[in-house]
Amino acid sequence: MDTLRTSAAADFDAPYGLLIDGKIIESNSTFDVFNPASNEVLAQAPDASPEQLNDAVAAAKRAFPAWAALSWEEREAFIVKLYEALEAQKEEFITLLSLEQGKPRHSQADFEVNLANPWIPKTAKSRLGVEVIEDTDVHRVEVRRAPLGVVGAIIPWNYPYLHVLWKSVPALITGNTVVLKPSPYTPLCALKIGEIVAKVLPAGVFNIVTGGNDLGRLLTEHPDVGMITFTGSTATGKRIMASGAGTVKRITLELGGNDPAILLPDADWKSVVPSVFWSAFGNSGQWCIAAKRIYTHKSFHDDFVKAFADYASQQKVGDGMDPTSVLGPVNNRMQFNKLVEMFEDVKANGYKIALGGDIDPNSKGNFVPVTVVDNPPEDSRIVTEEPFGPIVPIIAYDNVEEVIAKANGTPFGLGATIWGRDRAQAEAVADRIDAGNVWVNEGQNHPINAPFGGHKQSGLSVEHGGEGLASHTNSKTVMIHK
Repeated sequence: MDTLRTSAAADFDAPYGLLIDGKIIESNSTFDVFNPASNEVLAQAPDASPEQLNDAVAAAKRAFPAWAALSWEEREAFIVKLYEALEAQKEEFITLLSLEQGKPRHSQADFEVNLANPWIPKTAKSRLGVEVIEDTDVHRVEVRRAPLGVVGAIIPWNYPYLHVLWKSVPALITGNTVVLKPSPYTPLCALKIGEIVAKVLPAGVFNIVTGGNDLGRLLTEHPDVGMITFTGSTATGKRIMASGAGTVKRITLELGGNDPAILLPDADWKSVVPSVFWSAFGNSGQWCIAAKRIYTHKSFHDDFVKAFADYASQQKVGDGMDPTSVLGPVNNRMQFNKLVEMFEDVKANGYKIALGGDIDPNSKGNFVPVTVVDNPPEDSRIVTEEPFGPIVPIIAYDNVEEVIAKANGTPFGLGATIWGRDRAQAEAVADRIDAGNVWVNEGQNHPINAPFGGHKQSGLSVEHGGEGLASHTNSKTVMIHK
């Protein structure tokens, strides 16, 4: 491992550069990346030009035939080298992740890196075999899988280390090449991963460019990009669908959600308070599958709100590098300002606040207090919109039919959590929830081999598992006369 660290390591003291055709490239301009705990400049990231994006796509296109021609086992061996090099420097990556994203280093940043890294070799072992549809003495029909070519991957700022790998590894193992664009709010981990990629993967197979929204638009419109895989807001996903239509690109979208957590009338509500809390407030509420609406039966609603607020009040919000912090700041000022507006709406409408509610205007960082809104109207903004921050409404309901209707009464359908003592009843409710991912009596635990995607305006296609791998390929039916 020491030899590997020397030969395939990122230099965390060096300036940040683009990864194009196996080389670390400077750009003519840069943009600031801020530490969300202080809003001080953390680093300058390269602002790729349209010409550099074209160079990255051209490099990926050139590298594609040779990469696709390798066996699955040969591609797996390269990807495992990437995993080993990342593992050798995971402590440095955990620190950088905390600094650029804001999440506490000792709990949530290390969780992200330690979740992402082992996922790499496990996914690299995946295979898509030939499916035999018919095989007689005179005729054989097979369904084979062919890689698409250049995959454009656009990732968000909430899990900037994890998403680099979740987007790239399935594309690479299926024989595609990649051009990845991280969020301009959190590009640093991706760029340092790029330094390692330059040393362990063939030139052009994996390229990383950073910049603003215009760069993403150029990537989605590029005629030599065969697929766009995107995680982010529904509004941006709609624009990606429109811009990719000109070349009929394959599109995978993992978009926003307004996920309900439903505590059924028989739920052991006292014991599940911590689990429901972390389902809502993990990563300070900045994750797409967070529980964003908590529905409690009227028989225990008031008691649950009090217990939930008591537990939430014990969770310290602070600088991610402070070992006593449990929750970090909101990542960027844009999202912070959206939350300020949401908080103002809650107060202007006189909704009952069980905890929090006051954002310190003098704070240098993007700190937002854990906030619980007690029983706001079903048509209020805090219920109908996705705040993507540490605020959640807890809403009382009368009966199961009512709560199912409320849970489904949204244009989103990403996830849901169901809590109840009677597991059969809880599973029956789960079957009626229109969402791509439903958890029964647990938080958001997702196996590596399970497909992940949304219904309605929460997404298109899926990631992960066999179905997610297949989404990176074209189906080819081969009919053979014997």
